[in-house]
Amino acid sequence: MALDDVFGDIYANVDAVALFSPSGSYYERLIGADEEVDVIVFATENDVGADAFVELPIEFDEVEERVKFGIEGALEQELIDDGDVLACATEVFDGSIDTVSRVRADEDDRLGIYDLFAKSRAEPEVIKSVLELVIELGKKGQKGKPVGALFVVGDAGKVMNKSRPLSYNPFEKSHVHVGDPIVNVMLKEFSRLDGAFVISDAGKIVSAYRYLEPSAEGVDIPKGLGTRHMAGGAITRDTNAITIVLSESDGLVRAFKGGEIIMEVDPEAY
Repeated sequence: MALDDVFGDIYANVDAVALFSPSGSYYERLIGADEEVDVIVFATENDVGADAFVELPIEFDEVEERVKFGIEGALEQELIDDGDVLACATEVFDGSIDTVSRVRADEDDRLGIYDLFAKSRAEPEVIKSVLELVIELGKKGQKGKPVGALFVVGDAGKVMNKSRPLSYNPFEKSHVHVGDPIVNVMLKEFSRLDGAFVISDAGKIVSAYRYLEPSAEGVDIPKGLGTRHMAGGAITRDTNAITIVLSESDGLVRAFKGGEIIMEVDPEAY
């Protein structure tokens, strides 16, 4: 039995090939291999001039994250349809494409990660750092106990104008940024206190302990969610910020953009 007989099912009857960060020569070879199969390129830059292209805001370290984000982006751009089967070619080991996996696009599996990163004002690396921090906080809590938290990311000047301090701001004269391991420990410690964190587009921690004061009129959140979620949704309607909220009651992480929930994940799934 030939290897093609064993692994051929990976390539059988695929609707498209998802090519992650390819070289020009690799792309050209694949384009000419089968005219009936679409080739979609996923990368931070469209260096190969692909007609079907999904921009990755960052090079996700985990292949699974890269593929999930890419599929959400391709669905959003209507490059693929719900139920399409993709052969995803990615790099895992040596700096070139070396791994192929078979994935089915499923609208029901969309987490909202593409919407969170795409066209947001804050830098993608900043959003990723905050999201990872909140997910970790959701897993471990504060000293083993569930905790709620609210992070407002981007458009910090306008957010500060639509909020007021609840207490002394420990970051007022500092120049620390989210993502630094020591800073993240500080943020986790401060998360047990009331108020929102405000973070700039570039990741500078502008303030802690902020009471958000946007109008909640017209903001629709699911029943059972409280004032933290209401404020988190409303501030994104009145500014160009996004918010990432950890619920103390159900432990889920939700992201708001434009006044609406665009992502909901369970930290224990990561």
